[in-house]
Amino acid sequence: MAHVKLHIPGPVEVSPKTFEALCRPMIGHRGQGFKDLYGKMQPQLQTLLGTKQLVYLSTSSAWGVMEGALRNLTGKRVLNCMKGAFSDKWFDVAQKCGKQAEALQVPWGSPIRAEQIDAKLATGQFDSLTLIHNETSTGTMSPLGEIAALKAKYPDVMFIVDAVSSMTAVPLGFDALGIDVLLAGTQKAFALPPGLAVFVASPAALAKAATLKDRGYYFDFVEFEKNAKENMTPSTPSIPHIYALGSKLDEFFAEGLEARYARHARTNQMLRDWVAKHGFTLFPEPEFSSKTLVCVNNGARPGSRVVDAAKLQKLVKDQGILIDGGYGKIKGTTFRISNMGDETPETIAALIAVLDKAMAQL
Repeated sequence: MAHVKLHIPGPVEVSPKTFEALCRPMIGHRGQGFKDLYGKMQPQLQTLLGTKQLVYLSTSSAWGVMEGALRNLTGKRVLNCMKGAFSDKWFDVAQKCGKQAEALQVPWGSPIRAEQIDAKLATGQFDSLTLIHNETSTGTMSPLGEIAALKAKYPDVMFIVDAVSSMTAVPLGFDALGIDVLLAGTQKAFALPPGLAVFVASPAALAKAATLKDRGYYFDFVEFEKNAKENMTPSTPSIPHIYALGSKLDEFFAEGLEARYARHARTNQMLRDWVAKHGFTLFPEPEFSSKTLVCVNNGARPGSRVVDAAKLQKLVKDQGILIDGGYGKIKGTTFRISNMGDETPETIAALIAVLDKAMAQL
């Protein structure tokens, strides 16, 4: 079967070099070989996330850690900041975990702002909050620095941040932000296959977790910390994923983190320019648009060109590339194109040529 290159918001394209790393010989996960592998990566992960804390590896999707964070850090009530399909889902997950939860809902395409959170936290009802930095369903990136600044005002509230589609593509200084949990799955901007999550927790988060008795085992933050000190994981890890992560981290630092961030900014701007050239607008508020994908307004809002998104998707797929036809309640009235991971100005230029050809056939 012919390969179809992925320009959807995740999973994204995985390189042959990364697949090769996945196929390295198996080792024991409690042996010195694994400890050496994890130990080599630890300082790279700490630099990548801007932290002195240990960075944890979880054999799960990001949702495992997202649910785990609720179980580890919510004793009273959680504020779920909701601005799209995935952040909205966190509210449902919190309730299914038996947590008292309240929704802070803003319209899809709008960011969460600090003053909205401040008004809720001022009530004193909450001991945790959840935020998705880059809401993939709408292509909206909330101002994380502005929101994180509230932590100084509410030190006892645990700030839990999903950076699934922004981690490695934009700077995320965990210690400088002062938040409590930062997490991501590796199938998006890391450009790895699905099945591994990376996260870090603050000393305050670890102390809070130790006080809660119903945090479970598989995602117990205390267990992650105890094992990470020995360069191990609490449960059997996916060793192939961790080999591949090690390979990607070497690539990140060979390129340079600042160069990586600049590359994502450039390729994203190329897609934004394509959107404007064809008479479309972006679905999110422009100043809060994602740096790792474009969510194109295709009738969800006035003032934009409208095309048959399903037909566009098919025409592009016939040329060997998959784009996304929109997600959830804005499926069809938006479509999404990713630039995250290993994409370069050259590969995005090739994508744009395919998109242009497809647009001419509509």
